[in-house]
Amino acid sequence: MATHSRRNTKQRQAVIDALAGRDEFRSAQKIHEDMAQAGVRVGLATVYRNLRALAELNEIDQLLAPDGEALYRQCDSGTHHHHLVCRKCLRSEEIGAKAVERWMHSLAEEYGFTDLEHSLEVFGICSDCRKKPED
Repeated sequence: MATHSRRNTKQRQAVIDALAGRDEFRSAQKIHEDMAQAGVRVGLATVYRNLRALAELNEIDQLLAPDGEALYRQCDSGTHHHHLVCRKCLRSEEIGAKAVERWMHSLAEEYGFTDLEHSLEVFGICSDCRKKPED
């Protein structure tokens, strides 16, 4: 795994700014498109590189959509959490899932594992999208 500097370049800050205040996970292409529409000139490869670096530094969250595409979001919580994600609009809610955490730790103890890492993403349809007529 590559090691990335915590140094904020102009391009990295532009990517961070593009993620700020958004509730939904977005693809690198969508983030790049939003940046271009805002007048920020950064190449798509630079957006990808900075998103990967920020995810490796745990400064943003990355998840894989059901179709396998990497999606990114800047989360409010600085602690371990999970996401409930709408399959249509990609809006997400941060969830704690204490029961899952207890289960993970009991499972690890049962099988003699330590130093656990895991992620849990739950996909569904949000109430706003459920109200919209099908296209």
